[in-house]
Amino acid sequence: MKDSAALFEKYRPHLLGLAYRMLGEMSGAEDIVQDVWLRWQREDVETIRDPRAWLSAVTVRLTLDALRSARARREKYVGPWLPEPLMPDDMRFLAAGTPAAHAELASDLSLALLHVLERLSPDERAALILHDAFDCDYAEIAEMLNKNEAACRKLVSRARERVKADRPRYTVSKELHAEMMNRFAQAVATGDTSHMAKLFAKDIVFYSDGGGKVPAALNPVFGADRVTRLVQGLTRKMHERFEPQFHVTDINGQPSLVIMEGSDIYASMTVETDGDQITGIYVLRNPDKLTRVMRVLSPNVDII
Repeated sequence: MKDSAALFEKYRPHLLGLAYRMLGEMSGAEDIVQDVWLRWQREDVETIRDPRAWLSAVTVRLTLDALRSARARREKYVGPWLPEPLMPDDMRFLAAGTPAAHAELASDLSLALLHVLERLSPDERAALILHDAFDCDYAEIAEMLNKNEAACRKLVSRARERVKADRPRYTVSKELHAEMMNRFAQAVATGDTSHMAKLFAKDIVFYSDGGGKVPAALNPVFGADRVTRLVQGLTRKMHERFEPQFHVTDINGQPSLVIMEGSDIYASMTVETDGDQITGIYVLRNPDKLTRVMRVLSPNVDII
């Protein structure tokens, strides 16, 4: 292997995707992959039989350590913790440019799924991601996690059941999802609360992440009536305080709304839908997590 750097770059999207799924933080994933690169440089690459497997194993082990440390911090986090958002350029890089890969990645990296993965143990999360997202067999997973195959089967089975119980999966086209997001965005932009209420499913859940740095709901809000009153109140206060600008873009591969307060981002909003109504709303207000959105937001996005 004459060019170890080129070989590493070939697998960089795979490694970043793996680390991001594990951590829910792109900045943390980039740090992990940089550490993997430094270790790769110290290795005699010619002796590595399967570079992708070697790089994946190192990434998993480093990410597991980082995730265990992150979980301790997140236990003290103020309010719900939501993943750091990915913008369209991030998704294109991770999906290696193919439309089919991009569509599959958008499903794997939805904020709703990543939020549910937070409830798994680090080993459960790693085993499920390796098996379901990267098609690793149990022998490969066992080697990466330093466990036997039977234990890894149990980890995957337990994790899958928890994910299914916590997050019903809906098969909705991108076009239908975008239509629902646009209807919601129009209701927020115009303050049309009657239309907004009709969009919400009876069992809708509202999550808001302010990280203790800006006002946000400290607990999830359940049910159409409570969520309607909450969103109506937030919309009214927002319009009273400033003249918001509304940008429609994609976050983690899903149609989303970015609300600007002057030159600053006030919030990003992503919805889950069953095709008929909105079943979940994910609002990110923590400014630390919005720096990536701010950096890549451009005049190319649509403005309501």
